[in-house]
Formats: sequence, C-alpha cells, structure tokens
Amino acid sequence: MTHAHDDTAAPATYGVMAEFGTGDDLIAATRKAAAAGYTRMDGYSPYPIGEVADALGFPRSEIGAIMFIGALCGATFGFLLQFWANGIDYPLNVGGKPFFSWPMFAPITWELLVLTASLSGVIGLFALCGLPQPYHPVFNVPQFARATRDRFFLCIEAVDPLFDTTAKTTTFLATLNPISIEEVPE
Repeated sequence: MTHAHDDTAAPATYGVMAEFGTGDDLIAATRKAAAAGYTRMDGYSPYPIGEVADALGFPRSEIGAIMFIGALCGATFGFLLQFWANGIDYPLNVGGKPFFSWPMFAPITWELLVLTASLSGVIGLFALCGLPQPYHPVFNVPQFARATRDRFFLCIEAVDPLFDTTAKTTTFLATLNPISIEEVPE
C-alpha cells in the first residue's frame, strides 16, 4: 500500500514553547502575546492562574449547566419512577395515606438528583476537556516535565495565523525574557 504525498498535511512542528520561572512572567508573556495578535496558544503552570486564562480568552465553563441539566433529569426520573411504581403499577395503601403522597418521594428524588449531577459533571468534564488524551506534543519537550512542579510555559501553536515561520515566533518569544525557548515537534 502506498501513501500519496499530501501537501496540506499538518506541519511537523506543533509550536514554539517558552519557559518562565514565575507565574507573573507567564501572565505578562501571555498578555503580550495576545496583544501581538496570537490566538492559538496555551499556558501551562503548576497551579491555575486566572489571569492567564483571561488572556488566553478561555470561554466560561459549561460544566455548571451540564450538571444542572443532569440533576434535573435525574430528579424527574426518580420522582416519576416512584409515582409510577407506588401509584399505578403496584398501589399499596400504607397507613391510609393517598397513593400519590409526594413527601415520601423526596429522599429517593434527592439521591438521584445528587447521583446524576455528579455523573453528569464527570462525564461533561471529560467531554469538554477532550479526555482521555493519551498523547500531546508538548510532552516532547524535556523541560515540560517541570510544568507540574515549578515552571511556567507558554506555547504558541503552529496553526496560529501569525505563526508563519518558526524564527519569527521564536524572535517574538525571546523578547518576553524566557528562561528557554524550545520548538515543539509534532
């Protein structure tokens, strides 16, 4: 089997990554990169930095809406299941109470609300984050191993419209006073 040469194939370079020593340096670099017009970039730090997320233009999380809808569906299902079981399928008169005595449905309804909200949150988080993702090119840079300990990274991706040459982007990142700059292979 032969493979035809594809001129539109993705570049062999994922991007260019700059390493910084502090979170403040990463914040400043991210803001300058955004001001310069770069739009396809990502910041990596050992802990969440809201200013970096703001500079990167992260959209507001949809996880709350996903959990709310999941909780609503679970509570509705739990309530209707109890109503059907106790009032229609197997009506049982307990202590002279009516078949549809909604206060006795509250514990199961609440438990299903919590369960489905939790499951919706976990599944929604995985879907929104694109997980599982067993491979990511940034792990090809040896220094990136310190991203979870004490280093901060800004990666401008090759798919960015301003990323026409590696040298141009590297020159721009060098003006941000990083510790090091590495090309990220695909």
